Amino acid sequence: MTADPPLVLDIDGTLTRPDRWGLDPRVFDPIREWDAPVVIATGKAFPYPVALCHFVGVPELVVAENGGVVYTGDDVFFTADREAAQAVVEEYRAQGYSPGWGEEDTVNRWRETEVAVNLEQPIGPLREIAAAHGLEVVDTGYAYHVKDASPNKGDGVETIADRVGIDLEECVAIGDSVNDVSTFERVGRSFAVANADEAAKAAAGEILDRPHADGTLAVLDRVRGSE
Repeated sequence: MTADPPLVLDIDGTLTRPDRWGLDPRVFDPIREWDAPVVIATGKAFPYPVALCHFVGVPELVVAENGGVVYTGDDVFFTADREAAQAVVEEYRAQGYSPGWGEEDTVNRWRETEVAVNLEQPIGPLREIAAAHGLEVVDTGYAYHVKDASPNKGDGVETIADRVGIDLEECVAIGDSVNDVSTFERVGRSFAVANADEAAKAAAGEILDRPHADGTLAVLDRVRGSE
């Protein structure tokens, strides 16, 4: 019997429901039952993908915050510092804008290496301030991420592969956003769900005809036991 290929899975837009918010519970069993390493690579703050792995019941192999944090299950690597991103957001506030998440801001409360801003906020001044600080703003379709330009998901996936012994050429990656491009460029097979942005679609080996978790589940059915 052939083995399942290693997976690299984004969360938002890829494991979520069609209404964009909330994980689709249908993905839990296939991920838990997958007979190969599963790397969760996301723009979400570090605790979220770790919790997802914990509750699904798979080893915690995580690339969080668009590559800013990498967890191999034994070691945590921080590839950026939140201080610069926080300075950008403080200047953004000083100009009369807001991150847009409310007073408690659970989106950023546990974020280690970047700051996320609500899509309802103006991106123009945010990009200008970030550029003046030598940072970038990445629009993932779920938030504007103010981050160091160097770290990315692909670098994080490569770090995990080196530490855990994963052959990237055997990996299957599924995503929906520009922040998944660096992952698509490193793996053997890559799929963009139907709701993906143009950058992800251009970089993917295949564009799926189904969106969100429907597309992901279709890929998992297709590639299971394909190695």
